[in-house]
Amino acid sequence: DVQLQASGGGLVQAGGSLRLSCATSGFTFDDYAIGWFRQVPGEGREGVCNISPRDGNTYYRDSVKGRFTISRDNAKNTAYLQMNSLKPEDTAVYYCTATRGFAVYWGQGTLVTVSS
Repeated sequence: DVQLQASGGGLVQAGGSLRLSCATSGFTFDDYAIGWFRQVPGEGREGVCNISPRDGNTYYRDSVKGRFTISRDNAKNTAYLQMNSLKPEDTAVYYCTATRGFAVYWGQGTLVTVSS
């Protein structure tokens, strides 16, 4: 079975940092782009960033550029999201995804709460 397990969320003060992890299994990790999405309760999901399978190219939404860093460890089938200089507006449930062509896998989310 395909599994994506996001972890590392929590409560942090504005300006603080968190590191999210996305541990995966059940598919060939190296072949999939990994993405992070977030969702505020009552609102739609939005893409945060993603990283390509092999060359490690990354893409970030403008609001997190310079503060968030996505990375992956293909040997561990795990991706990470380092979040620095967190703002209250970063508060959301964060989800990791694995994408290859039309195949998209979602993990359960991890809650990040940034207090002001």
